[in-house]
Amino acid sequence: MTARWRGVAVGAAAVGLVVVPVGVGAGRAWDTAARPAVSATPVGDDFPRLTPAVAARLDAAVQKVLKEAGVPGVMVSLSAPGKGEYVRAFGVADEATGAPMKTDMSVRIGSVTKTFTVTALLRLVDQGKVGLDDPVGKYVAGVPNGERITLRQLAEMRSGLFNYSEDEGFFKALTSDPRRPFTPRELLSYAFKHPVLFEPGAKFSYCNTNLVLLGLVVEKVTGEPLRKVVTDQVIKPAGLRHTLFPTGAEFPSPHARGYTDQTATGKVEDAAGWDPSWGWAAGAMVSDLGDLRSWAGTLATGTLLTPATQAQRLKMVQALPDAGYGLGIFDVAGWIGHNGSLPGYEALVVHLPRPRATLVVLLNTDISYKGAEPSTAFGEAITRIVTPRHVFELPAQPVTGH
Repeated sequence: MTARWRGVAVGAAAVGLVVVPVGVGAGRAWDTAARPAVSATPVGDDFPRLTPAVAARLDAAVQKVLKEAGVPGVMVSLSAPGKGEYVRAFGVADEATGAPMKTDMSVRIGSVTKTFTVTALLRLVDQGKVGLDDPVGKYVAGVPNGERITLRQLAEMRSGLFNYSEDEGFFKALTSDPRRPFTPRELLSYAFKHPVLFEPGAKFSYCNTNLVLLGLVVEKVTGEPLRKVVTDQVIKPAGLRHTLFPTGAEFPSPHARGYTDQTATGKVEDAAGWDPSWGWAAGAMVSDLGDLRSWAGTLATGTLLTPATQAQRLKMVQALPDAGYGLGIFDVAGWIGHNGSLPGYEALVVHLPRPRATLVVLLNTDISYKGAEPSTAFGEAITRIVTPRHVFELPAQPVTGH
């Protein structure tokens, strides 16, 4: 999500709970008072066999959203043990050449990056190197309320810190030169010039600043770059072969071009070559359909964590009606995972535990559709067909920022 929880995007959308993006993107942001936990266990386990007849319905639904939302291209993977699989690509990867979207293409995954960063942190918890209730000020100096904001509150989006991707100066800096690199400390400087929004733990508010801080905590504790820790402690143990935490704008081929209107002029541009360092621990990573299909199950079931730590992760605080947020993970109608959005790309990576169903949607635009993330529209259309008791829906939110 960027500001969009889309989570939450920059400018308006980028990362979000899914919430819808805010700002440039990394996820979208919501302000919601903390409420009792939302169950991460869906009721009912009905999931249809993915027969040719069901696939035909899914084809029609996906192509309808593609056309109505004006999305250039989309990849979809839907599967469950014993039920078959549905793997498709529709539309184009490159509007200039007309090259078709293909299921082996890489995309930038925006706020799905948060799931990797928080998993790296939680592995340190399991190793006894950090505690979830440690104050962030123990590891990172200069954080407003840093002696009272805990690592847990950062991961569950209840810190009260300002979201740097909603800062006017940040938006201008990014859109005036989207290929420039940002350092984590630069990103924090945009946030820390604003007053805190509320007392630690008082509310839910999707915030990319929180993840930048968690990334710095991981670096402080390990003495290694976050990129290396995520690669060694998360990507490799998870068996992912096409997932990357880039150091700059590198983008493995083949990849889809990405189209955004989060630009200085408001005109649509190709953002494939933009430097994602502005999202860093909140939204910089790259992956593909196959890896994310695997990651969705690993994330939701806690394969890389102890059962106790995974249980902590899945303690959901209500963030939106019918949606809860845990430690770098959400539960929307029983679907557990995360979405992501940053200029040019969106991702939805979710898992429904009881039937062990996995849904991944990747698209090459972040341009909103009816005021919401287009990835949500695909998720809703698909789940209405296969899991009508668990329809993935996130409310459209007014865009904030730009």
